[in-house]
Amino acid sequence: MANPPTPNAMTGAEALVRMLDAYEVRHIFGLCGDTTLPFYDALYRLDHRIEHILTRDERSAAYMADGYARVTKKVGVCEGPSGGGATYILPGLIEANESSVPVLAITSDVGTRAKGHYPLTELDQQGLMRPLTKFNTVIQHADAVPDAVRTAFRTMTTGRPGSAHLGLPIDVQRDQANPDDIWADPAHARYPAYPFGPDPAAVEAALDAILSARFPVVICGGGIVLAGGEAAFARFVEALDIAVATTISGQGSIAETHPNCVGVVGSNGGVPATRELVQRADLVIFIGCRAGSVTTELWRYPAKGTRIVHVDSDPEVIGASYRTEVGVVSDARLALDALNAALEARGPQAGFGGAAAIAPLKARKWEGFHRLSGSTERPIRPERTIASLRAVLDDDAIVVGDPGTPCPYISAFYELRTTGRRLFSNRAHGALGYSLSAAVGAAVGAPGKKVVSLMGDGSFGFTCGELETVVRLNLPITFIVFSNAVYGWIKAGQRSSFGQRYFSVDFGRTDHRAVAEAFGVRAWQVEDPDQLEATLRAAVNHPGPTLVDIISQPLNEAAAPVSEWIA
Repeated sequence: MANPPTPNAMTGAEALVRMLDAYEVRHIFGLCGDTTLPFYDALYRLDHRIEHILTRDERSAAYMADGYARVTKKVGVCEGPSGGGATYILPGLIEANESSVPVLAITSDVGTRAKGHYPLTELDQQGLMRPLTKFNTVIQHADAVPDAVRTAFRTMTTGRPGSAHLGLPIDVQRDQANPDDIWADPAHARYPAYPFGPDPAAVEAALDAILSARFPVVICGGGIVLAGGEAAFARFVEALDIAVATTISGQGSIAETHPNCVGVVGSNGGVPATRELVQRADLVIFIGCRAGSVTTELWRYPAKGTRIVHVDSDPEVIGASYRTEVGVVSDARLALDALNAALEARGPQAGFGGAAAIAPLKARKWEGFHRLSGSTERPIRPERTIASLRAVLDDDAIVVGDPGTPCPYISAFYELRTTGRRLFSNRAHGALGYSLSAAVGAAVGAPGKKVVSLMGDGSFGFTCGELETVVRLNLPITFIVFSNAVYGWIKAGQRSSFGQRYFSVDFGRTDHRAVAEAFGVRAWQVEDPDQLEATLRAAVNHPGPTLVDIISQPLNEAAAPVSEWIA
């Protein structure tokens, strides 16, 4: 039996609430369960600044926390109950961890004394979460709650950010904790916390290598935006007139309208014209980029043997796939500051002609897009949808894409005119159903900004229950569904690599407008491309949640900017 609290004590559940409040947590996304009741009761009784947002699925709660963390630069927090709740929350944790996003998942658990006696929902939560998180523990004593929370926040926000899990048995929530242990390091409330700079010798060596090249190209991943290094990067690019390409996660490192930026490269969002830029390079500078299979089109572009300079806060990614001439282990912003200072000390440089080299490549890229974006064909081409969306959204809007049909099109052709986290997708594991929930987190984290979520109809089926959450919160998110009644990415892979032997990828068409209206969402369905832009404008300008169901060309029949369907 739990010890009754004394007047000067607090319970483990109360200690958790106090610690989260101390770390400036203002929103928790989660779903109730019986083993979580002491924590919920503490949230109800205590005076704090935390808003709990009830979700309809634990996976959605984790994706909401992910979207929230990306737009706020704060830790996203989600919670769920023991058993099935703990298993459902997993996809969001692994996506956040591999995407360098700090998401804390709190799962309640059966009592410590009940373990091994077959209580309902017993599960080895610590073993389950171990390979998926940067920090993970199931707390065994109430007085260990403050230390566990501090360790989680410190681990999530320092070095390469990642996810964490805290398991909280029900008896630990009820037992006594020490109020004197409630304190937080405010630096760990945001990320990256305590960023570290580069070795000066590595900076000089990197600059030596870059200046010795004939035509270097920078490929940036998400590290520059994560570190807030956009301004420093622009100074570096313009000082050397160097050519720039980005990954999908790296979009926003530099405006895509900048003359030195060709846009996204790789197998998802890259096109032949952008690939040519990487092929031309005699030296590639990866900044905040893991150089994975999608970015490099299965490690073919750049070709093995290309000279490589690699800047990253995670030393493990440097040299993992390419022989590296110079590695710089550093926060991207601090590395760029150091490179700029070293470059200034050396005096003006002739430059590499990056803008002039990129101009004809961008012209070819956009010429191909415009041939299709004005099409009046039915079903509506995805290019027409992206062009219409770009025409109606302002530059401050946040666009969240699911990894199926939307991702290659928005990454290639939704041209970002400003820097910062304006567009994102779940690029680490690519689970369907991400964008609807992540858009909720983004809207909660960035009130006043327009948020648009794009998904295929396969993704809609994964997560449409959260439309009730959106209506309850009255979030002015616009959802766009590419309705084509197929798991199009897989069917395209069957077309390209398996002799068009289509198997178990087609399903019946859903009236997504009717489903959305049943939840209370203002919705439209569009079949005529000439009505598309006006409909999107009406949806975007509506004060509440909206959905546009677009009868779309199947991805497997489209001219998608995808070179490898099996990455």
